[in-house]
Amino acid sequence: MAPATNVVGRVQQVFVSYKRNIEPDQTIAGQIVAALTAQGHSVFIDQRLKIGQEWAKEIEAQVTAADYLVVLLTAASSSSEMVRGEIEVARKAAERDPGRPKILPIRVQFSDPLPYPLNAWLDKIQYALWNGPSDNDILIQAISAAMTGDAIESPPPLEPASAPAAERAPAYAAVLPPPGGAIEVDDPFYIERSADASATALAQRPGQTLVIKGPRQMGKSSLLMRVAAAGANAGKQVAFVDFQLTDERARASADTFFQWFAASVVEQLQLSASPSEHWDAASPTTQNCTYFIEQQVLQVVQSPVMIVIDEADVVFKTTFAADFFSMLRNWHGRRANPIRRAWKRLDLVIVTAVDPDQFIDRPSESPFNVGVIQVLEDFSPQQMAELNRRHPRPLGTADLDALFRLVGGHPYLARRALYQTATAALTTTVNQLVASVDDEMGPFGDHLRYYMLRIMRTPQLTSTLKEVLTTGAATNNNVAYRLQAAGLVRRDGAKLVARCDLYKRYFGMRFGLHG
Repeated sequence: MAPATNVVGRVQQVFVSYKRNIEPDQTIAGQIVAALTAQGHSVFIDQRLKIGQEWAKEIEAQVTAADYLVVLLTAASSSSEMVRGEIEVARKAAERDPGRPKILPIRVQFSDPLPYPLNAWLDKIQYALWNGPSDNDILIQAISAAMTGDAIESPPPLEPASAPAAERAPAYAAVLPPPGGAIEVDDPFYIERSADASATALAQRPGQTLVIKGPRQMGKSSLLMRVAAAGANAGKQVAFVDFQLTDERARASADTFFQWFAASVVEQLQLSASPSEHWDAASPTTQNCTYFIEQQVLQVVQSPVMIVIDEADVVFKTTFAADFFSMLRNWHGRRANPIRRAWKRLDLVIVTAVDPDQFIDRPSESPFNVGVIQVLEDFSPQQMAELNRRHPRPLGTADLDALFRLVGGHPYLARRALYQTATAALTTTVNQLVASVDDEMGPFGDHLRYYMLRIMRTPQLTSTLKEVLTTGAATNNNVAYRLQAAGLVRRDGAKLVARCDLYKRYFGMRFGLHG
């Protein structure tokens, strides 16, 4: 890419987010850095940070200080946990200082739909395209134009990778889909657990409340997709509301959040009602929301309605958590009201990563102790063996046992490890996986770096994880529950332990707890 003069007017702080050690990601990232540096900008790229704890703090500091976050979107980076983590930091920073950093997405020879939640975050943002070296100069011009605020021509809509969506083979039809994100409903690599049959059966019955609990990357979203599909197949209208997509402004007040929630439900059901037009400022927020759902949803939609709430944990951190969950508990109880019969057609499905009992002071007003509660557990050795059997080049008994000792029954890590060993181009052995714990460029490096980035942002999480690794206990129970929700630690009888040996070894080394 040819150098250009600085047309921006002042030095801009730029952070380039990409998938390391992958091509063409790394080459294009380097070219962008060189071109923007030649323009006089200050550009940060994660290539030279030393292994250890401090790099996580440096990443957060650099993203937070940036004016622009340039994100290279490729098949590899779109499933990278570190790229997602850097975007999460940028979104948090923008909540505190609106507009900074501004995210500039670049699609690099990549026209597939972005995985969730990247699609929710980035699909509405204008992107630049790079299809080959001939686009180098055009790409830099597009980035420079975006940094000056100049209007640039919008790229044409992305064409499907092959045929129209209705005619295209599903994602799972690939030889071996890479791990990460919710698994397609019909994916042959999905392993059913005991919770699956009971949850999907419940979804076909009228007027149910289902709570799904489990830590991060346990497969809650995949089960949730199956519950929603079962409900839809039973003739229910499904409204999927993800609280992860809210920002601090949406959670700033109860009134703002409850209206956002009500608006999300009607949007998902493709209804035209607007909460603001039906909100009575003199009435309690919970009453407004309840009447709106009753009058503008349940009395309008004649078929059963399933409201699916993902990432309910977000609400626990708000000042109105008790009111919101008390409202849901009230909705559950309204099904028994012989006068308001429309409530009998409402299903509630609530997904949480933590134990709500630790955050709700009034159990009688909690929706988490009524209906059916499904707790997702790690894979058993038998389920790991079945997942292994479904992969090309399945492991032998000794290797599978060694893998189970390393990752336990962690569903995501099991998928990731078997993907590495079963994909011919990667040619990774189990011995190499076991030996790669300290390799931040290794098969688990992206995953482990993402976790380090998250916990280093909160000193209490760091100190409590150290405490768990050294003593098997935690002084602060609330922080310990957050680590459990993140999927880093688990209960083993009366003790708290690392969820798997991979985490114990990696974080132990990072914290200097052993050699």
